[in-house]
Amino acid sequence: MALHFEQAEFDSRRDRLVIEMAERKLDAMLLFAQESMYWLTGYDTFGFCFFQCLVVKADGSMVLLTRSADLRQARHTSTIENIVLWTDRHDANPAADLRNLLNDLDLLGARIGVEYDTHGLTGRNTRLLDEQLQTFGKIEDASDLVSRLRLFKSEAEIKKVKRAAKLGDEALDAALPLIKQGGDEAAILAAMQGAVLAGGGDYPANEFIIGSGEDALLCRYKAGRRKLNKNDQLTLEWAGVYHHYHAAMMQTVLTGKVSKRHQELFDAARDALTAVQKAMMPGNTFGDVFDAHARVMEAHGLTKHRLNACGYSLGARFAPSWMDPQMFYAGNSEPIAPGMTLFAHMIIMDSETGNAMCLGRTYLTTDEAPEPLSRYGLDLITR
Repeated sequence: MALHFEQAEFDSRRDRLVIEMAERKLDAMLLFAQESMYWLTGYDTFGFCFFQCLVVKADGSMVLLTRSADLRQARHTSTIENIVLWTDRHDANPAADLRNLLNDLDLLGARIGVEYDTHGLTGRNTRLLDEQLQTFGKIEDASDLVSRLRLFKSEAEIKKVKRAAKLGDEALDAALPLIKQGGDEAAILAAMQGAVLAGGGDYPANEFIIGSGEDALLCRYKAGRRKLNKNDQLTLEWAGVYHHYHAAMMQTVLTGKVSKRHQELFDAARDALTAVQKAMMPGNTFGDVFDAHARVMEAHGLTKHRLNACGYSLGARFAPSWMDPQMFYAGNSEPIAPGMTLFAHMIIMDSETGNAMCLGRTYLTTDEAPEPLSRYGLDLITR
């Protein structure tokens, strides 16, 4: 089988899940998030765009309900032994097949947790699911259960993240020689993604972000390419990815002369990321990290040019986003603890002057100060 971890690692994850289920008095969990299935069993597919569910009982036993297209995928990439298929057909209702499966598993009247908050369960399928389960048992939203377990990385996972971070650095290495007057965004993007793939990495869970000129003020991918001018700005957000584990980075690179405004924005971004690093320690919360960022931005007079979040947890993720749910925003009481891999991004978009400046790195939290996972420092990069 194409497993990326030892069986003991999967056994440990299952045991952690069973303990958490017992604490919540759950007889079963219905997992719809692909990253949950991957974390728990190694199951690796993009077939979650259709209805599929991994049923986990309180004793740790599992059954996967999926389509015929993913039968061999599950057998080859996961530890799952019991696989049940629902059939593609006119007026198919896989939620009814799931209810029948739960009945066969003697879960009628049971307390069942459901992963609702995931792209692996569409709104339509949620309605079908609720229609089938409303009288079947005691159903509750347990969307946070596995995502919180995944927040804390094992030593084996940390090795994956560090490999991903190395690939992220190599992507920037490949890009920098191409960032110059006349440089083509298409060639830059191809070099970055190519470096990750050539290094044994994977496609990211969302597109790399690239934009120059006015597009440098965007923090989402968009179609269309341009070539760089003599004095230009290029915003990049990308991730090294290894076995689906992400280590993201963000940088605005300047060509030609550095304007006074660009320097001001960079100084603020660097100071804010430095403050965030100091706050990213046990004893503080995700909200404290955001507050450190916000205070620096306010001191630089940039409150209206910053975003309302400045980072998030990273791990093994699937499309459409590499972001995990735990984010740096005001009031988030999630504690910082050792063994987290966290991406902090300082994004400044000054629409009044048309200037952008972004700086972001992934960190591994420890008992003390966080460990930056990139060999690149917090310097302004000019070409």
